[in-house]
Amino acid sequence: MTSELQNKVAIVTGGAGGIGTHISKTFAAVGARVVLASRNQERLDAVVSEIVAEGGEALAVATDITVSDQVDALIGRTVEQFGRLDVMVNNAGGGSRMRPPEDTPIDEWNRLIDFNLTGTFLCCIAAGKRMIEQRSGNIINISSTAGTKGNPYMLHYSAAKAGVISLTNNLAFMWARHNINVNCIAPGLIATDAMKGYGAIPSNKREDGTPVPPLELPPGPQDVANVARFLASDAAAAVTGELVPVRAWFKSDRFWQ
Repeated sequence: MTSELQNKVAIVTGGAGGIGTHISKTFAAVGARVVLASRNQERLDAVVSEIVAEGGEALAVATDITVSDQVDALIGRTVEQFGRLDVMVNNAGGGSRMRPPEDTPIDEWNRLIDFNLTGTFLCCIAAGKRMIEQRSGNIINISSTAGTKGNPYMLHYSAAKAGVISLTNNLAFMWARHNINVNCIAPGLIATDAMKGYGAIPSNKREDGTPVPPLELPPGPQDVANVARFLASDAAAAVTGELVPVRAWFKSDRFWQ
């Protein structure tokens, strides 16, 4: 275990699966005390057990990020347990099945905007208030390439993730005076277990059996975690208001196809 984030206290929302689990484990492995949040206590507890077994320090707090009182309670529990909050990773979010824009139900629109954008806003504000008191802090928002190039078959998800990028820019400007870094990661299609299960990840072999170069394939969740690790570290002390895509050279995350 290295000490790159030694004694830093980090919250990771959506910490019970996919990218969030990798971020949580990576942070713990380099010395951070990690608070994992999601709506599923059982899954959170399982990840915490894995982190503790590896010698890390972690806490699970079941939280619905769309409920402001629960978000406030998450921040309060973190500070009560560890005394401060250094890093807030707003990773929780999700999409829906693809459909033509004109067939988008309003309740589905509201749900995805609430989960992906409003929830991130609530977490930013709650964490930011604490960080303003501390005169320091680091917020990392997880957006998507759907928020930069679009995703016309998931209109609401795309709009919400674009909003996360705008939110990041505004907060970076407003909170620079408080010594709070605010940055954004935009993953493309990531080879999580869920995406593999959906059959969304292409083969790493061509039809003739030759390997596809890794940079032409979707990155893995650890690649996103590695960028988050950098942004959370002192090496990124002068980085704020930036958007960092994680997409290798996978064409569908750059161009319409």
